[in-house]
Amino acid sequence: MKDLQEDIQTGNFKNVYLLYGEEAFLKQQYKKRLLQALDPDGDTMNMATYQGKNIDVGPLLELAETMPFLAERRIILVEDSGFFKNKCDRLADYMKAMPEYLCMVFVEDQVDKRSRMYKAVGKAGRVVQFAIQDEKILMQWAVGVFAKGGRRITKKDMELFMSKVGSDMGNIYQEAEKLICYTMGSDRITAQDIEAVCVTQITNKIFDMVRAVTDRDQKKALDLYEDLLALREPPMRILYLLARQFRQLMQTKEMLEEGKGQQEISRILGVPGFAARNYVKCVKSYGKEELRQAVEDLTSAEEDVKTGRLGDRLSVELLIVKYSAAG
Repeated sequence: MKDLQEDIQTGNFKNVYLLYGEEAFLKQQYKKRLLQALDPDGDTMNMATYQGKNIDVGPLLELAETMPFLAERRIILVEDSGFFKNKCDRLADYMKAMPEYLCMVFVEDQVDKRSRMYKAVGKAGRVVQFAIQDEKILMQWAVGVFAKGGRRITKKDMELFMSKVGSDMGNIYQEAEKLICYTMGSDRITAQDIEAVCVTQITNKIFDMVRAVTDRDQKKALDLYEDLLALREPPMRILYLLARQFRQLMQTKEMLEEGKGQQEISRILGVPGFAARNYVKCVKSYGKEELRQAVEDLTSAEEDVKTGRLGDRLSVELLIVKYSAAG
């Protein structure tokens, strides 16, 4: 990413770029910055976009061989092509000797690093991955968004904000903007503001439900389940996410017994530090065997639903009741 920033700032561009990865917001932001730097005047005559899995490579290469009209370069943007997962040998071969006037920009979600296309871009230009950012970077970035809007926020309230909005930068930005508008006339974001405005992501609602279960708060757990159903969340997806949460709780329990700290647990599970801290709190309510049994029960429930032995909605409800019952 640093090299891409340098290209944009200096104007020393490569002939081809590949921007890929799961962090869609950051990827799109850099795509816009790169295209604007390549074509500051908005010259649509020498700019072409191809999108989707059914791109005909023939016309694309014909255009690539066409000199730009009254301009320094021709720009070809290719998005979501699948060329880096499937074969596209003609394009890979073409990159071995690209015209100096040509700049191709590929934007993809997933790539196969073993593919000829990936290797060809690596040799002829620049490959930039946009991965999900870690907790520290996301929080610093969110603080920057709030500061730009003239708002301050405490670390504790920032953790509450992040626990609700998740790790997607696009969603973080959207929810931060909502908070800035909501707190017009104030210079501070509070927990009350966050609770009033921010929409809790589905996976975080699932964890809230798990937390209610571990707190043996059966009514709250069932109410949260009803809330998820009201949001048209399929019971099978709730069951799947519930099973994943309990597997992570079981892993947390095992790692704590091995003497691992919160930071290492966060790294191994691939979750933010505050999420790992919540897991550590939750597992205190269960023994390791009880967590293992919960994972087995959830796996069995998924099988029962798939084979028609039990209704999907009822299966989740029964498990919530079982594991939130007072000890």
